[in-house]
Order: sequence, then structure tokens, then C-alpha cells
Amino acid sequence: MAINPKYLNPGEQVVWSTRTHVKALVMPVLVLLVTVGFAGYLSSLPDDNKPTWFGIIWGVTILVNIIWGLIPFLNWFGSTYTVTDRRLTTHKGVLTRSGHDIPLTRISDVSYQKGVLDRILGCGTLIVSDASEQGRVELPDVPNVEKRQLALSDLLFHGSKADDGS
Repeated sequence: MAINPKYLNPGEQVVWSTRTHVKALVMPVLVLLVTVGFAGYLSSLPDDNKPTWFGIIWGVTILVNIIWGLIPFLNWFGSTYTVTDRRLTTHKGVLTRSGHDIPLTRISDVSYQKGVLDRILGCGTLIVSDASEQGRVELPDVPNVEKRQLALSDLLFHGSKADDGS
């Protein structure tokens, strides 16, 4: 389960809970592979000032991997979407956490969008329309978005608490 049970009210049951699709980690992994490979290549070149260049090369590599590798991973790991029998809740952040709840009684429509890459990878954007001033909340990169949308629609319009099998 992607949500911490301490965020649930007494008697509240999770219908589904997930993180964003793992595709969010493709770029951080590519950055890691390219920078470490490039740094390794540069470190192997002969040079009279090798200790100085070695420190600079690997210092920049570590900094780049923290900014474009570790931080996106921590953001992915710390972000969850959860539907319970009472509400839709999102939590995100590592050092500073934030959350957003929409009671199911306020949700008026649930839909999804999928681009070509999303169709290949089996994810998409879940769009929830509610009666608030915001009017619409988009949850990007939801895995198995069709199943999640059907489970949420079934819960909203038929009161079923059946899990979507994920």
C-alpha cells in the first residue's frame, strides 16, 4: 500500500493507492548512466593534473546526479494517489509534505487521457472534476489509468468498494 495508514480515518478503507508511473524515473536513470559513464571516461584520460581533474569531474557528476537524479526519485517516491471509500487524497513531498483531499461526495466526473507513450507504458492522466472552485484536478502518470478510473467511477456512482485488482 502506497499510503501510510496513519492518514486514514477510523473505519476508512483503501480502494486503491498508487504512486505515479515509473516512467517518471527514466530521465533520472539516463542522467545517472550518461554522467557516470562520461566521468569514468574523463577520469581514465592521461593528464599531469589528474588528482585535481578527478575531484572536479566527480564533484560535478555527484552534483548533477543529486539535482537531476536523486531529487526526482525522492519526489516520485514521496508522491501518492489514494482513493478510499470516503475520499480521493494526494500526498507529495519529501522534506515538506503536502496533501489534498476531495470528498467523494463532491466529485462529479472522472475521466482520463492517454498519449501515445502513455498507451505503450500503460499509464495516463486521471482527471477528476469536483464541485469546488478549482473545478478539476489532474493526476498525471497514473498506472493502469483505465482500471483506476473504472474503480473510482464504480465507487462514486454505484457505491461499490471492489478493488481494481492492483
